[in-house]
Amino acid sequence: MKTAIVIGVGPDRGLGARLCKRFAGEGHKVIVAGRTLSALQAVADDITKAGGAAVPFVADATKESDIIALFDAAGENLDLAIYNAGNNTPGKIIEMDADYFEQAWRVVCFGGFLFGREAVRRMVPKKTGTLLFTGASASLRGRSGYGAFNSAKAGVRTLAQAMAKEYAGDGIHVGHVVVDGAIAGDKIFSRFPDAASREDSLIDIEGIVDAFAFLYRQPERAWSFELDVRTSKEKW
Repeated sequence: MKTAIVIGVGPDRGLGARLCKRFAGEGHKVIVAGRTLSALQAVADDITKAGGAAVPFVADATKESDIIALFDAAGENLDLAIYNAGNNTPGKIIEMDADYFEQAWRVVCFGGFLFGREAVRRMVPKKTGTLLFTGASASLRGRSGYGAFNSAKAGVRTLAQAMAKEYAGDGIHVGHVVVDGAIAGDKIFSRFPDAASREDSLIDIEGIVDAFAFLYRQPERAWSFELDVRTSKEKW
């Protein structure tokens, strides 16, 4: 059985959890990774009850030892690795503490580096594997009030692009999915309860998952680096 790692997994109605369930449903053993064991266990239990294979794994994306242990746990059948860690970090630059800015970079960009490095270290010897990153509109342009988030997301996108070019010759497909807008999931609904009344303006989670699955299934002679996903109402 091929193994997939997804890091950045939270509640069931979130992108990380839905990525786990999709690839488990397609036959992968999924390592469900993140910081909160109860959330990870709930996702893994749902997969197991549905007849799939999943293992929860508590890991901090910014800790090198955690990420090395995570990939060690995946074993020799690692086929897919998805970096979905990172939160929006708003704030004006003039009012921003250095620690706040650095933490935004560490979770999104530095964590992406650790995760991506360990993935290709294990995939290159086998000459096969897919490494995917979750991006945002912030990956492509700066926006007032979001300097920390913009710079972190742009950094991990450029890292992913460099890795795509560096390891394509080794049979490794590296891709990046730009999520251009708010996702119809627990994070939005818990923070902004009125969002349910305008759900048609939020991006459907399963539609985003479709983009990851499409990149994963692409044949070697027709690889894409990047896909972007938004609602029909999103201005871009």
